[in-house]
Amino acid sequence: MDANRHDRAPGDDTTPGDRREETLSGLRVYLVGLALAVLFTATSFWAAGTNLLWAPGIPIGLAVLAVAQMGIHLVFFLHITTGPDNTNNVLALAFGVLIVALVVAGSLWIMANLNANMMPSPELMNMQIQH
Repeated sequence: MDANRHDRAPGDDTTPGDRREETLSGLRVYLVGLALAVLFTATSFWAAGTNLLWAPGIPIGLAVLAVAQMGIHLVFFLHITTGPDNTNNVLALAFGVLIVALVVAGSLWIMANLNANMMPSPELMNMQIQH
């Protein structure tokens, strides 16, 4: 028995067997992932449009649903797990997250700096009238 069998993504089966059975198993995994993704998407739209939830908690709930949606995509569609054969995939994912975080943080920093150094609107209007 494989010691790392619990570190496999759904649908990743290395045991040789019937090709049709493997195809059906893979299709079943993608359908479960699709059903969960649709469920989380529908729940997000419902949470954003309902008055039944506590209003200040809605953004937190949407953030939790978004993280869960990303987890569903990573596991069911991209097959990213903690297994030893997925080390490069996890490192590539971490690098991509780092680059996106740097771009977002840098953009926010630049916009905040521009906003702090921007001329107030009345002074800008007076400057346009004088020329």
